[in-house]
Amino acid sequence: MRMLRWIAYGLVAVVLVAWGLIWVQQGGLGRLDTASVGMSVPGGVSVGGPFSLVDSAGKPVTDASFRGRFMLVYFGYTFCPDVCPTELQMVANALALLGKDADRVAPIFITVDPERDTPEVIGGYTKLFDPRLIGLTGTPAQIAAAAKAYRVYYARATSKDSATYLMDHSSFIYLMGPDGKLSALFKQGTTAQELADGIRAKLAGAS
Repeated sequence: MRMLRWIAYGLVAVVLVAWGLIWVQQGGLGRLDTASVGMSVPGGVSVGGPFSLVDSAGKPVTDASFRGRFMLVYFGYTFCPDVCPTELQMVANALALLGKDADRVAPIFITVDPERDTPEVIGGYTKLFDPRLIGLTGTPAQIAAAAKAYRVYYARATSKDSATYLMDHSSFIYLMGPDGKLSALFKQGTTAQELADGIRAKLAGAS
């Protein structure tokens, strides 16, 4: 299984390198947003798109449900031992720093582990961080479609027969504009202040 994990990391690295090459060819990349580490992705790189999932109440939700608001999207899973809770707490802290501006943002957590993350489970989990955080799940096919649209890598890291399996997955925070298109991409390790500043800059540009 260790070999599979290294292969997974290699695939993520290939995706990042490919994005970097596209950015360089189009005039350099991804300049930093003012006062943030959020990278602006130029045209030609398709990230994001339609999805059809369900929320913690079992109600159908699509990307169109959030039109007119910015979406702050993160893919992970509730049994994640370290990265996911760290990133979600950072998102919660950023929302607090945004104050009233946070009302213009829909913070969304999409599971990559739909077998265990039922609506009830994901709803209870997101409330641990911030009541505004929206947990979404769905069928394996629905999750796969959403992950593909956002170029998210995920795979079971341990035996399928194990009840305590972990999931390997890429870790980025996507800021989608009111039109549903990618506005900024934040890497793992971004601080709450950097995320809040980056979001605020995009909100100001959309006013």
